[in-house]
Amino acid sequence: MVPDISTGGRTYGLLAYLYGPGRRDEHTDPHIVAAWMPELAPDPGRDPNATLKQLTDRLDLPVLALPKGRRPVKHVWHCPVRTAPGDRHLTDAEWAEVARRIVHATGIAEEGDDKACRWIAVRHADDHIHIVATLKREDGRSPRRHQDGIRAQAECRRIEKEWGLQILNEGDGTAAQRPTSAERAKVERTGRREPPRETLREHVRQALAGAADEDEFFRHLVEAGLRFEKRLAPSGDVLGYKVALPGDRNRDGEPIWFPGSRLAPDLSLPRIRQRLATGLPGDESASASNRAIHTARPASARRDATHVAEQAVTVLAGDDEAAGAAQLIGVGELLDAVAQTAPASTRDELAEAARAFERATRSHIRAEHADHRALRSAARGIVRAGNALGKGEDGGATAMLLSTMVLVTMAAIRWHSAQGHAQQAAAARQAAQHLRAAYQAAAATPMKAMREQGRRLPAPVRDRYADTVEAALPRQADRVRREPSWDALAATLAQAERAGHDPDALLQQAAEWRELETADSITDVLVWRLRRIGKLPATADLPGVVHLRTLPPEPRSLKAQAEEPAVRNDTDSSRRPGPRR
Repeated sequence: MVPDISTGGRTYGLLAYLYGPGRRDEHTDPHIVAAWMPELAPDPGRDPNATLKQLTDRLDLPVLALPKGRRPVKHVWHCPVRTAPGDRHLTDAEWAEVARRIVHATGIAEEGDDKACRWIAVRHADDHIHIVATLKREDGRSPRRHQDGIRAQAECRRIEKEWGLQILNEGDGTAAQRPTSAERAKVERTGRREPPRETLREHVRQALAGAADEDEFFRHLVEAGLRFEKRLAPSGDVLGYKVALPGDRNRDGEPIWFPGSRLAPDLSLPRIRQRLATGLPGDESASASNRAIHTARPASARRDATHVAEQAVTVLAGDDEAAGAAQLIGVGELLDAVAQTAPASTRDELAEAARAFERATRSHIRAEHADHRALRSAARGIVRAGNALGKGEDGGATAMLLSTMVLVTMAAIRWHSAQGHAQQAAAARQAAQHLRAAYQAAAATPMKAMREQGRRLPAPVRDRYADTVEAALPRQADRVRREPSWDALAATLAQAERAGHDPDALLQQAAEWRELETADSITDVLVWRLRRIGKLPATADLPGVVHLRTLPPEPRSLKAQAEEPAVRNDTDSSRRPGPRR
């Protein structure tokens, strides 16, 4: 059961909508199911002699009785309450009980208070009601409705438990503000895809992804095509910012501005400054590692990000709550970077994944921002490298990263579940679904090529690699050989051996690097892990396939190679892609 509270200034306009046909003729039999005093509330839906004007006047009477200077501009309190999909349809009497309990819980009209606000509950559909109240009591005072949204949610949870309805996830006050009913109505009128608030939130998060400092963040906002203004103190210091979509104007023709704090709690300028204050690894403005990031190709940037994302899985599995909270913020920033540079084949799914995971980045646990510098650096590398083409090495490297990001979101689900963060865990699950779809699209071509190569291997070679898997993964070997990507794994081991690696040692290292139990496909994870650790091309070594030159292994141990920093000094030529052949 979901309540959604907002305020407005036109009682008649809201009632006209509730008693009208709806925007798509979806309203049926609108009528009052409960009211402050039913005998005083004319019902235009059931009484042919009652009018909307009469009902408006009755509700507004305590407001109109005040001198004009004391009348609140937004005097209308509106709270739709909707049951979850799949719940039984409540009767009018049950909806009346829901309405009375919510106006009591929120302070609009407490039980036994004969001086409370006037209110009604209108039903025009099977699955919801609309509670409308005017925000002046009969004695001229304002109601005490502090945190009315939280109290309404809590009352709905109690009703769900008592009545056997679906128990929805408890809120914790860290979610971004939802679009108001007026914003949603405007979307329907104008034919927009979504409310401007949500579009702006996505643009601001993408502008922040990988930004090294405040000036770069502001520059990204302008480059995204947003209307942007700073809020300045008399001294000239920047106190805040606000953004608006071009063309989004109010009835007076003025831009509709949204301060960052109204888009999401973590998008206020003070919170953004906290994130930027720790900087990025090293001196990003002048270091050699920064120059390497600026000149990296999309595939190289994605490979580096894969290594950093794997490290995030380990942190989330640990006991340091502050470090885990920081990793989730960094993962969200990395997803924003990947989404805005994704090829067309995965762009929509990745955008949805980033939007969903945005909710999983916020909780009441205080994050140690220094702990996500590596993730922010990886996000910066991806943004600076530009858009991936989705083919050849770019496509394979994208699949490599997305395979790991699915594991990261699974780790985020476990982390939030352990903390009791139901809404955040649900958001991470939703993000994981979109990431799986994006991975399947990105991996289709490179995995097909690898499978074809694996099928052409001589039977003795395939048998030898089956023994290699048995030795490295004794409990999971049967599952691996039954998975569709077994041929791709065999091809990868063959490619690693041709590059000078010991396939047994390399697979053992890949198997021990991170847990595999939660992977949808153990084989897929191993394929991409082997290719990253062994510095193999992200494409199959097939005739006619353009790929990067396979690099020989360095004399130090494989484990040392895997644990090296994601961004290294560009004087180390072993990290730079070789020439195409």
